[in-house]
Amino acid sequence: MPVPLALTSLLLITTMAHAEKQKPNECLKCHEGIEDIGKSHSSVKCIDCHQGNPAEAEDKEKAHKDLYPNPGDLAVAEQTCGGCHQEIVTAMFKSLHATSAGIISGARYTWAAQKEKNALYSVREVFDDDGDFPEDRGAVEELESLPHFSESKQPVDDYLRNQCLRCHIWTEGAKRHGDYRGSGCTACHMIYADDGLSHSGDKTIPKDKPGHPVRHEITSKIPSFQCAHCHNRGGRTGVSYQGMMESDGYATPFKPDGSKQPKLHGKNYSHLQKDVHMQAGMHCVDCHTSNEVHGDGNIYSKKEQATEVRCTTCHGTVEKYSDLKTAFGNPMKNLEKRNDEVVLIAKLDGREHAVKQVRGMHDRGTLPHAMRISGHMKKLECYACHSQWAPQCYGCHTKMDMRVKGFDWVDGKENTTYKWQESRSYLRWESPALGINTKGKVSPFIPGCQVIFTQIGEDGKPVVTNKVFKTADGYSGIAHNPIQPHTVSRVPRPCESCHANRKALGLGTGSYVTRLNGVNIPFELERFVDEDGRQLQATSHVGARPFNKKEMQKINRANVCLSCHQETPGALWKEVKKKWGTAVDSKAHHQMLREILRGSLK
Repeated sequence: MPVPLALTSLLLITTMAHAEKQKPNECLKCHEGIEDIGKSHSSVKCIDCHQGNPAEAEDKEKAHKDLYPNPGDLAVAEQTCGGCHQEIVTAMFKSLHATSAGIISGARYTWAAQKEKNALYSVREVFDDDGDFPEDRGAVEELESLPHFSESKQPVDDYLRNQCLRCHIWTEGAKRHGDYRGSGCTACHMIYADDGLSHSGDKTIPKDKPGHPVRHEITSKIPSFQCAHCHNRGGRTGVSYQGMMESDGYATPFKPDGSKQPKLHGKNYSHLQKDVHMQAGMHCVDCHTSNEVHGDGNIYSKKEQATEVRCTTCHGTVEKYSDLKTAFGNPMKNLEKRNDEVVLIAKLDGREHAVKQVRGMHDRGTLPHAMRISGHMKKLECYACHSQWAPQCYGCHTKMDMRVKGFDWVDGKENTTYKWQESRSYLRWESPALGINTKGKVSPFIPGCQVIFTQIGEDGKPVVTNKVFKTADGYSGIAHNPIQPHTVSRVPRPCESCHANRKALGLGTGSYVTRLNGVNIPFELERFVDEDGRQLQATSHVGARPFNKKEMQKINRANVCLSCHQETPGALWKEVKKKWGTAVDSKAHHQMLREILRGSLK
């Protein structure tokens, strides 16, 4: 299989020509041809990280005694990586990558297994013992380890262990195309190809057996396909960023030999418009910071609590240019200000990207009309308009079969969970719905997730069939949640896609029937609010909600305005303003319309 283009670029970007070569050691008697671990680690010897007993190099078993095959694994990282990077490793144990607290808390809340939306559990017990955890940002002091089904009697705990939690960094990825990766620090910092095959010079590593990194190198130049080894479920941002949306399994178009396309991450994909940043050659690490990835030393329940980068971090606002700092006040080290221009220096290839400034557009008079509306700029996330599509997986049908044992992704053991099967009702990507996110701004909403639960007992008889849970605060466990889809387009959604679209308001399309084949849901799966502003579906993010009745009426009313105002700021509208002036309030607007209409009839 050919090496992916992004991987080829990565191989060219990095170099093995280090200033100081590691001195020959006994390990090289077998591992002849192996690469240096990386420029930043050129003085590190094999034994410093891997331990083992290289003095016994003539005997593989003796030489590998007490050896750490993966020194970055969290089980040993404090003794290995932590020797030089203690602060980062300490923070990593508390990070969302290590705790999966957002996945766990969201699922347990919508399955009615806990009352709180914020996290109570982690994949491992974790404490923040430094005495500093900012509760105003959602940080908590501790999380307990996720219980087993036998302890909690909550089927969601078994579901999480068997299905959802394969991507926390305490474990390696699934051994399948697109999901090969290491655990712990090497989950990110050691690159794996999608096919899991090695391109190393190490003669001891088979080149036809998957499950190995591309080569023996630690790097901070992490390509987006590496992030997608995990970020392809849930919000699916890793694959969405690359313009990929899972399909219903057609696996077309056919390959030249007539065979079907291979699955990636266990799925078939449709290929849609990539995020504009991806089109420009930028990777995830060009925006997302070390604090976001490694953790900042606090324990958070949700990703929006830990995310410090905003669109405005780079692009600024109407009021001011970017100050080159994140929302938490930390510097963006790969941003530079040159006069009134801002430049981003890409972390993989050093390429410079001009970052358009909203304030600069305002000063030049080139600000689009929608961005001249103060309400838009204050109340909307930038990506509410600039995300043309978002992945939407409706109806998460889950079946727990208690006759068969399954794999536990938390404990890393076989036969400690039951077997689960997942399916769905249907998929969409166009016209994502909108609602209010945790920051009180208009944001895209997608299903997340819409559990319809079936349980088969040990005797083979159904215990529960197509059950929908009800949350502690009385909403259906069928859920919608806010998201930054990572599908940003230079061209925004047209006005009518929000102001003349029932689905955008969360009212659904009115075409999907839910009361069928034993499923009794009193609303369609796309509908998470009714016309009176009553919330129908749950949201597992604190403060997030659908539009209320007043907000929906205002959005719909704007559609009436668009009949005329879609012409602004064109030449026709300039003539109208020249003759009739500008209406300063609703009364003046009505009077102006009456005069215009009377004049048109004469």
